[in-house]
Amino acid sequence: MEIGAKLKILADAAKYDASCSSSGGKNRNSLNSGGIGSTEGMGICHAYTPDGRCISLLKILLTNFCTYDCAYCINRRSSNVERARFSVKEVVDLTLNFYKRNYIEGLFLSSGIIRSADYTMEQLVRVAKSLRLDHRFRGYIHLKTIPDASPELITEAGRWADRLSINIEMPTESGLQALAPEKNLRDIRAAMGNLRLSIDEARAEPKAPRFAPAGQSTQMIVGADDASDRAVLSTSHNLYNNYGMRRVYYSAFSPIPDASKALPLIAPPLVREHRLYQADWLLRFYGFTVDDIAPPDDAHANLDLDVDPKTAWALRNREFFPVDVNTASREALLRVPGLGVKTVDRLLQLRLHKRLRFEDLSKLRVPTRKVAPFVVTVDHRPREQSESTQLRRQLVAPQQADLFG
Repeated sequence: MEIGAKLKILADAAKYDASCSSSGGKNRNSLNSGGIGSTEGMGICHAYTPDGRCISLLKILLTNFCTYDCAYCINRRSSNVERARFSVKEVVDLTLNFYKRNYIEGLFLSSGIIRSADYTMEQLVRVAKSLRLDHRFRGYIHLKTIPDASPELITEAGRWADRLSINIEMPTESGLQALAPEKNLRDIRAAMGNLRLSIDEARAEPKAPRFAPAGQSTQMIVGADDASDRAVLSTSHNLYNNYGMRRVYYSAFSPIPDASKALPLIAPPLVREHRLYQADWLLRFYGFTVDDIAPPDDAHANLDLDVDPKTAWALRNREFFPVDVNTASREALLRVPGLGVKTVDRLLQLRLHKRLRFEDLSKLRVPTRKVAPFVVTVDHRPREQSESTQLRRQLVAPQQADLFG
C-alpha cells in the first residue's frame, strides 16, 4: 500500500482518541490543499505544552490492526474496516518531512495491539527513540502506552516522549467488563500508578534521567454505558488525586459501523461532553467537590444540560448569595457564576486600592448579566431574590445562545 493511502487510513483512525486535545486552533481541512490534516477530522491536531503553548501534532496510529475486540472501538478485530500498518521508518520519515515543512511541531502516536503488548510498545518506542537519537528531533512527542507492556518498555518510552497516556476507556469497572472484557481495570490503574511514581521521581531528583516531563493523561468514553456524570467525575477526581493525571479527556460516544448490540443506537448530546469539561475545570481550579457539582441523589447525578455546572450549583444554593466583591474571600468569589480564576485574582488586587463598583466588573469584561444576580458592589445590590425558576429562565437563554448561536 502506498504511503498516502496508509496515511489516509491511519490518520482517520486516530481521530477517535480525544486525549490529544484539538482545541485552540483554527478550523483547517486538508481537502484539495495538497497538505494533510484538519482540526475537524484527521491528521493534525492541536495540543498544549507544559508552558501553555498551542502546538500542531501529527496524529496517527502505527496500525489499526488489533487483537482486542472492544465493542466501542472502530478498530476492534471484528470490525469491517480497511486496515493498514506503518513501519517504524515510515512514521519517522513522515514526522520529519512534515516537521521540516513547518506543518507540525510534534507527533501523537498510538496503535492497535498487534502480536503482543510488548511487541507493539517496542515499535512505538523505536519511533520515538529514532527521532530523538538518530535525527535529534526536538519536537513534542506524545506516546500512547499499553498497560500490559513490560515496565522496562514503559520506562524507555518515558525517556523519549514528552507525555505518556493510558486510556482508562470507561468510567466504571462494570462498564469496562461489559464492553471491553479483554481489558482489566486493575492492570490499567497499576500502569498509571507506576507512571506516576516514575514521573514524580524524575521531578524530585534534578539529576535523574528525563521521564515524560509533560506528565500523563487519559481518556474516558461518555455515553457508551449507563454511567452517570457523577460516576464519571468521581473517577476523574480519583485519577487526579491518586495518579497525578495532568488531564482527563472526555469523548462523547459516537455510533460506529457494524456496532455491537451492547452499544446504544444514539449518541449522547455533545453538550454533555462540554458540561463534563466545565465540571472538570471546577474540580481542578475552583475548589468544588464532586458532591457540589453532582450531589449524591438521582435528581442531580447527571449534569444540567441547560446551564453550566457552576450556575447550576448557584441555583441550588441561593442562600450563599449575594457575595460582596469588596469583602468576600477568594474561595467565595470563585463560586460566583461568570467569575473566572484570573478575574477573581484581578478583583482581589484591584480592591486593595479602591472600593469596587459595578462598572469595574464591566471593565474586566465580566458577563454582567450573568454576575448581577449573585454579587454586591458599592453601587449595586440584586433585587429581592426572585424565585429560582424565574432566575433560571433568565440565565438559560444566554447560555444556550453561547452554545448553539
